[in-house]
Amino acid sequence: MAPRRPPSKGFALTSSLLTQRIRKASESRGFAQSRLLTHWEEVVGDDIAKIARPVNVSYGRQGFGASLTILTTGSNAPMVEMQKEQIRAKVNAVYGYNAISRVRITQTAPTGFAEGRAVFERAVTPKKAEPTPEIKAAAAQSAGGVKSDDLRVALERLAQNVLTKSQN
Repeated sequence: MAPRRPPSKGFALTSSLLTQRIRKASESRGFAQSRLLTHWEEVVGDDIAKIARPVNVSYGRQGFGASLTILTTGSNAPMVEMQKEQIRAKVNAVYGYNAISRVRITQTAPTGFAEGRAVFERAVTPKKAEPTPEIKAAAAQSAGGVKSDDLRVALERLAQNVLTKSQN
């Protein structure tokens, strides 16, 4: 039996595999930069991101800037309405120029209405268990012979993750 030949291109990052699809989906909604969708919490802050989501960017006929449509629940709409200018400034900082000239607020019901329902809370990721001192020592020993500091730290972290998972 012939030895198995590794693929010639090596491993590809998942993000590089999905970049094209994310760009295509976001451009269909008018978002020139998908970063606005994928990093919404970082752009506007946690307080706004918990109660509002970007829906659409539409461009006017005269080309004097675009309109950003934000979806929120009816009870949160007045709060988001009062912060429209701050949101617009933060979004324009992502684009690097005054791409958005208007922010529109669209309201939805918090429950019911299958099409209008929106979930604004992010799923909480469980915290990883802290490795024991024995696991840390074993990980440090396994990566001890590596001369590059960055690589050694990365290998220690990998070893800690593997040893912690195998312990559970």
